[in-house]
Amino acid sequence: MLNPNLDDIQLTKDDYERYSRHLILPEVGLEGQKRLKAASVLCIGTGGLGSPLLLYLAAAGIGRIGIVDFDVVDFSNLQRQVIHGTSWVGKPKIQSAKDRILEINPYCQVDLYETRLSAENALGIIEPYDVVVDGTDNFPTRYLVNDACVLAGKPNVYGSIFRFEGQATVFNYQDGPNYRDLYPEPPPPGLVPSCAEGGVLGILPGLIGVVQATETVKIIMGVGQTLSGRLLLYNALNMTFRELKLRPNPVRPVIEKLIDYEEFCGIPQAKAAEAQQQAAMEEITVQQLKEILDSSASDYVLLDVRNPNEYDIAKIPGSVLVPLPDIEEGGGVEKVRELVNGHKLIVHCKMGGRSAKAIGVLKQSGIDGINVKGGINAWSQEIDPSVPQY
Repeated sequence: MLNPNLDDIQLTKDDYERYSRHLILPEVGLEGQKRLKAASVLCIGTGGLGSPLLLYLAAAGIGRIGIVDFDVVDFSNLQRQVIHGTSWVGKPKIQSAKDRILEINPYCQVDLYETRLSAENALGIIEPYDVVVDGTDNFPTRYLVNDACVLAGKPNVYGSIFRFEGQATVFNYQDGPNYRDLYPEPPPPGLVPSCAEGGVLGILPGLIGVVQATETVKIIMGVGQTLSGRLLLYNALNMTFRELKLRPNPVRPVIEKLIDYEEFCGIPQAKAAEAQQQAAMEEITVQQLKEILDSSASDYVLLDVRNPNEYDIAKIPGSVLVPLPDIEEGGGVEKVRELVNGHKLIVHCKMGGRSAKAIGVLKQSGIDGINVKGGINAWSQEIDPSVPQY
């Protein structure tokens, strides 16, 4: 509750010692620390953003923390998801996060929801909490979290990251804007690459997650000026901060119920189109590719359409690099045409998606290609384990 009866909240001797640096701040004091102890916060996701914000919310003395996540810890998470450790690889993220939270603050109540947030369960999960913090990385869930917070009347502390850039704000707080005022319509599926495709500086979510934790604490204590109505933009490469004004859109649609957010974001349609494209596209497995390479055949060109830095990490012997962006911009098409010169074209990327896209672009210019199913990741898993996975 954002307005608890503070007479019912008592600090223990350990609380006084633990939060002494808070208690001597006039803006926090005894009342503020009691508000933190009485508060409940729900964090959606324990990834790059969820990791730092959960650590700092626990350390700040939040009395009850809920965590929603259904994923397990992967080695590739450890570069930025600092709440998890190597010993937790392959195990549930929410359990890893709970153990770390209780290590920091053994008096915090931690509720675990090992499930995918959906239109069916979102309102029930969100209802008991004072503040919701969105640490997700996909558009359907962000719209779902936003709409559920609007319907439930909960503040939504938002953050997002990509490569070297991050943003943060507070939605649905004191009649301020919500996520649909920032993004009235979702982008077409695939237009915005995920961190798995585009990469992210591991330190970046630490800063944005800490901003989210700071805003959450300020909302609970009722101090300072929040980011409601302001979008904070951060560029780590240039070490710059900018701020944009956000206002509620007077003609935005009224949110009356939760909907199918996958459908709203065009995910099923995109998957159907992709399946149709793949059905019409010739594909080979990495085992079939190996047979071609082992046969010393000379009637093919193996094209790699990943980015140059990915090519430096790992490559299939004999492959030629022409990045997908070059092909999409046109210049790479002529280079591929020169390489093919009557030969059979075989195309691969990391997992098979970008190579399929490249083949589609090349086909429009009269160049046919064969896609390698699973890309270089499948090559590493099934053919040559010495090839690094990333």
